[in-house]
Amino acid sequence: MKKVFYYMSFIFAFTQMQAQKDFQGMAVYESKTQPPKFEGMRGGNRDITPEMQKSMEERMKKMLEKTFILNFDKSASIYKEEEKLEAPGQQGGFRVMVSSMMGGGGTFYKDVKTKSYTVDKEFMGKEFLVIDSLPKLNWKLEQETKQIGGYNCYKATAVKEPSKTDFRNFRPKKNDDKKEEAKKTSGQTKTNFEDNFELPKEIVVTAWYTPEIPVNQGPENYWGLPGLILEINDGTTTILCSKIVLNAKDKVDIKPSKKGKVVSQKDYDETVVKKMEEFREMNRGRSSAPAQTIAR
Repeated sequence: MKKVFYYMSFIFAFTQMQAQKDFQGMAVYESKTQPPKFEGMRGGNRDITPEMQKSMEERMKKMLEKTFILNFDKSASIYKEEEKLEAPGQQGGFRVMVSSMMGGGGTFYKDVKTKSYTVDKEFMGKEFLVIDSLPKLNWKLEQETKQIGGYNCYKATAVKEPSKTDFRNFRPKKNDDKKEEAKKTSGQTKTNFEDNFELPKEIVVTAWYTPEIPVNQGPENYWGLPGLILEINDGTTTILCSKIVLNAKDKVDIKPSKKGKVVSQKDYDETVVKKMEEFREMNRGRSSAPAQTIAR
């Protein structure tokens, strides 16, 4: 009888181990970011009409509405923007570059066992493979709860350092800061709407996670909670899970990308910031150049 009991216990334990090993899930996330206002551009450029401003804001709003797919198992995940058919006339390269600076582009691979991530990025026609350690957030677990898609979720908050290469992190400047900036740049033409924005010192993040799916995963580079993160809000961007499928028949190969020049996150950020500053100065030079009189 003891032999039968031990045998049954072994079979049960083996079955449980196999179930954990083969466990895999898929979550669909809808990401929405509050679009910036282009009022700063109108102030220094009379060619931009209110209609053009509204059109630009609408286009930006659509660019900031994205759908992502997170495929995960017990230790790793891949997070990728859902591919959409481009409209005729859209600039592919420019769209990819803007997407990479707005939270999209590439495949984001997280390994919570090694606490590392790998993401392939394309910028200015060059491919990069960013490999680095996962950022560790000091989550504060709250008692507040709510339901998302039938799952019981718990609230958690954390403070994080914003990224210079993720333009969703920029916030509008306060009126006092704008006045001070105007004094310093008196007599200069301002046409760059980014002059009205600044990078905050820190960002407060609110997450909602469900222990009913006990994996240490979430969208983008978020992780570290005792359950799958179903919602993230950082003040301007909200990422909300709209669909979950567990243990589907067809499994997904959860592996990191291998294309691109291998760099650290710091090196990649420095490259992007440098190029964007060069681009910004070039635009400033064009806008402040005196008008040329054409002889007839």
